[in-house]
Amino acid sequence: MSEKDLSVVSDTILNIKSLNRTYIDDSGNTVEALKDFNLSVRRGEFVSVIGSSGCGKTTLLRLIAGLDKPESGELILDGEKITEPASQCGYVFQQGSLFPWLTVEKNIAAGLKARKTYKENKGEVARYIDLIGLKGFEKSFPHQISGGMAQRVAIARALINNPSVLLLDEPMGALDSFTRADIQDKLLELWKKNKITMLLVTHDVDEAIYLSDRIVIMTPRPGRIEKIIEVDS
Repeated sequence: MSEKDLSVVSDTILNIKSLNRTYIDDSGNTVEALKDFNLSVRRGEFVSVIGSSGCGKTTLLRLIAGLDKPESGELILDGEKITEPASQCGYVFQQGSLFPWLTVEKNIAAGLKARKTYKENKGEVARYIDLIGLKGFEKSFPHQISGGMAQRVAIARALINNPSVLLLDEPMGALDSFTRADIQDKLLELWKKNKITMLLVTHDVDEAIYLSDRIVIMTPRPGRIEKIIEVDS
C-alpha cells in the first residue's frame, strides 16, 4: 500500500442509492440479493467488497456493469444513470473467459474491434502485452498459457478500452498463492499507471487489505453494507 500513488482525485465517480435486487431461485422462492444498498466510490479509488458466499457481491458488480437491473434504486456512473450495459465499465470474471479460438493479442484487441476503434489503437495492444508481462506470448492461444497468464490477458482486454471503472469478480480466486501474489502486484502497477477506479470482489481479507483504499464488508443475504473500513496507506 505504501507504494500507491497518492494523487487520487477525490470526486465521486460511482453513486449507488437505495439499491434493491430480488430474484426467483430454481425452487420458485423469492430471494433478496441486495436490500437498501448505498455506496459512493471516488474517482481513482481501489475498493474491495468482501462478504460470505451468496451475499450479493457478484450481483452488485453485474448491476454496476448494466448486465442486470434492480427492482428499485439508482446506479449513477460519471453523472449518467446506468440503464443498460455500461461501456464505461471493464469487467474481469473469475475464470477470465477468454475466447479460446483467439490468440493472446487478438483476445486483447477484441473489444477494440467490437467498438471499431482497432485501427487507431492498434499500437495499444503491444503496449498492454508488455504491461502485463506477456511479451513473447502474443501468438499463443488460451490453452497454451497458464491460468495466471489468462487472467493477465483478461485484465488487459478490459483495460485497453479505457473504462472509467474496472470491475473484478474474484479474478485471483482460482489461482495458486504464488500466481495470486503476482497478479495482485500487476493490478497495483496497472492501477498506478492508469489511475483507474477499481472495484474488486474477493473472499480474501489479506488481499483486500493489500490492494484497497477502502474495504466494504457486506452482511449475509440480503446484502447490505455492514461496515466500511479505510485502509491506511
